[in-house]
Amino acid sequence: MYDANYLASRLRGARVGAEDAPFLRNHQTGETVSYGAFFANAEKMAAVLIAGGLEPGDRVAVQAPKTQAMLELYVGTVLAGGVFLPLNTAYTAAELSYFLGDASPRVLVCDPQRQEELAPIAADCGVAEVLTIAADETGTLVERRDAQSAGFEPVAREADDLAAILYTSGTTGRSKGAMLTHRGLASNSETLKKYWHFTKDDVLIHALPIFHTHGLFVASNITLMAGSSCIFMAGFDADAILGYMPEATVLMGVPTFYVRLAQMDGLAEAAKGMRLFISGSAPLLAETHDRWRAITGHSILERYGMTETNMNTSNPYEGDRRAGSVGFPLPGIEVIVTDPSSGRELPQGEIGVLEVRGPNVFSGYWQMPEKTAEELRENGYFVTGDLGRIDEDGYVHIVGRSKDLIITGGYNVYPKEIELLIDDLPGVNESAVIGLPHPDFGEGVVAVVVPEPGAELNEEQIRAGIAPDLAKFKQPKKVIIVGELPRNSMGKVQKKALREDYSDLFS
Repeated sequence: MYDANYLASRLRGARVGAEDAPFLRNHQTGETVSYGAFFANAEKMAAVLIAGGLEPGDRVAVQAPKTQAMLELYVGTVLAGGVFLPLNTAYTAAELSYFLGDASPRVLVCDPQRQEELAPIAADCGVAEVLTIAADETGTLVERRDAQSAGFEPVAREADDLAAILYTSGTTGRSKGAMLTHRGLASNSETLKKYWHFTKDDVLIHALPIFHTHGLFVASNITLMAGSSCIFMAGFDADAILGYMPEATVLMGVPTFYVRLAQMDGLAEAAKGMRLFISGSAPLLAETHDRWRAITGHSILERYGMTETNMNTSNPYEGDRRAGSVGFPLPGIEVIVTDPSSGRELPQGEIGVLEVRGPNVFSGYWQMPEKTAEELRENGYFVTGDLGRIDEDGYVHIVGRSKDLIITGGYNVYPKEIELLIDDLPGVNESAVIGLPHPDFGEGVVAVVVPEPGAELNEEQIRAGIAPDLAKFKQPKKVIIVGELPRNSMGKVQKKALREDYSDLFS
C-alpha cells in the first residue's frame, strides 16, 4: 500500500494485513494503539501537511513533547514526502532561531506553552505556519488530524531522497544539519532488526526521547519494521520501567538508565524475563557493565552510532559483549582507523580516527558543501572525528574524541558554544569548558573561568548569565574560578591538563 514511498513501505510492511496487532501502549493514557489505528492517524497527519502546502522535500521542524501524536507526525511527514526535523525540547528560543533560519522549514510544530514565545521567531525565519502538540495528546495539529477523512495516497519518494535532517553541534559553535536519506534510515534499522534478533513477539520499553537518533531511528523504526510493540513512555521513570520489565523483552537506554536502575530494589527479579538490554549515546563505564551483569545475569549490549551515520558497530547478540568495547562493524558497514594528519589507514591495534563507510552514512551537511567535503571522502568514508582502535579480535574501542566533544546523559555538547557565552559575561577574561567523568551522566560539563583583573566572580553569576541561552543539558554542572589557564608554548589552552587536574571532581 505504501510501495512508492521507500521508507514508509518498510515501516509499514511487517504488519500489513494485521491491522489489530498492538503497536504502542501509551504510558500516559494507558491506551493500547494498534498498527492499523497508528498508521491511519499518520496518514491523517500527512493529509494535514499537504493541505497546508507542504511540497516534497519541505522541512517539518518539531520541538514538542514526546507523544504518540509526535510519532505519528514523523511517519506522516515521511508519507507526505517531507523532511522531518526533530529538535531537542530543551533548546531555548535563541537556539531555535538558528535552526529555523538555517533549515527554512515550512511548518514548526511546538508545545502550546511555547507557541507565543516561538511564533514571532518562526515568522522572522519565514516559517509559514506554527502548529502545536501538547503532552496530553491535544493541540491544533491533533485537532486538524482528527478532522481529516481516512485514506491518503503516500507521496512517492526514492531511496536517495531526504527523509530527515538532524542537527549536530560543530566545534565552532555552529550546528550542522546532517541529511539522512530514506535508504540510510531504512537499511540501518533493517540491519539492526536482524542483528539484535527482533521479532513480532518483542515488547520494547521505549523511554528515550524521539528528537534523537537513538529513540527515533533506532527504537521506533526497529519496532515498526519488526512488527513488534512498545511501551511508550514520555521519559525515564525507574519505578515504571521496573514495573514493566516482567511483560517486556527489550530495553534501550543511555548509561544513565542503567546506573539508576541498578540502584533499585527488585531489579534482579524484574529482569528475569527480559531478552536484551541495549546501551548507547554515551560511553558505558565498565563498572556499570559489571554491576548490571552481577545483579541481573544479563550483559548489556553496547553499540556505537552518530547523528550522521545512525549505528555503525554493535557488540554481538550471541558472543562476548566486552565492557569498554562497542563491538564489531555491523553487516554491510566498514570501519577503518586512519592517521589524523595523513588519512592513511593504520595497522590493526593502532589508535587513530575512526572512518565509516556504508549505506547508513548521511548524504552531507545541509547547505554546507565545504564542511561536507571535509568529512565525507571521495571513496565514501565518513571521518567521524572519534579516536579509536580495533583489537586483534575485531572489536572496536573508542578511546577519545578529537574535537573535545562532551557526551552528557547521551546528549552531545561542544565546549566552544558555551565558552563563547561565558566569555561575553561582564568580568570574564576567558574560559575553558571540559567534560569530566560523572557517575550518572557519563560526563559532566565543567566550566573553568578566569576573571578579568580586579573582577570578583562566583559560580552563581556564571550560571545565571548563560542559563537563558543554553539548553539545560549544556549548562555546566560545576564552575571553577582560577587565576589562569594552562597553556603550551604556542599559547594553546591545554584542556588535557585541566581534565587531569579535576578528574576526581564528581567522584
